[in-house]
Amino acid sequence: MVVHIRWRFSAARPSSMGRGPGHTCAMAMPMFPLGSVLFPGAVLPLQIFEPRYVALLDDIEAVDNRFGVVLITRGSDVGGDDERSTIGTVAQIVRKGVAEDGRILITAVGQERIRVTEWLEANPYPLASVEVIPDAMIAEGFDEALAAASAARSRLVALAIEMGADGQQLQLDLPGDPHRAAWAMCSAAPIGSFDRQQLLETEDAVARLRRVEELLIDHTRDLENALRES
Repeated sequence: MVVHIRWRFSAARPSSMGRGPGHTCAMAMPMFPLGSVLFPGAVLPLQIFEPRYVALLDDIEAVDNRFGVVLITRGSDVGGDDERSTIGTVAQIVRKGVAEDGRILITAVGQERIRVTEWLEANPYPLASVEVIPDAMIAEGFDEALAAASAARSRLVALAIEMGADGQQLQLDLPGDPHRAAWAMCSAAPIGSFDRQQLLETEDAVARLRRVEELLIDHTRDLENALRES
């Protein structure tokens, strides 16, 4: 299996797995453990050739083209000795094709967050009982937190351009929906999988944005130090 992830925000709206707001009924879902974190709204390209994941695609195509994504925190998915996070994201396939060498090329978009309540027998692909994590109410201070995170990102982008980065590639258009805007800021942050997983597990959008701001400031400081030392 070869995985390529390009973090680009999509305006696709989530679809509900439950039967109403706040519904968290557990359900069995095919799972795709990865070495990266998928945020709601982020685009996930995958190249698939392992028979078990080909079987997964065949099965979900007959239903709703949705599967769960969780971060592998230790080990490897191959052999079944990996450790996985319990908080992940539903991915829905929006595009599918086949390469000349037979690899299946898909593009999926992150939807709702999910919590794994139990790992089920993997036959032939990983399967888990999951429940949807409803979005928390937007707390007071959201606009200020979003503005601060955006300003921190602007400073980082300006510095990155000064160091030779392509400014056009770093542009970010925030959607009007506050939840989607917060996830878009998370997706655009140049941070590792551990920090991404922490952001995914943060319930409150304001707290999530404040953490993104801190991470962006830290990254800017690292770049400034590297620039001075060069």
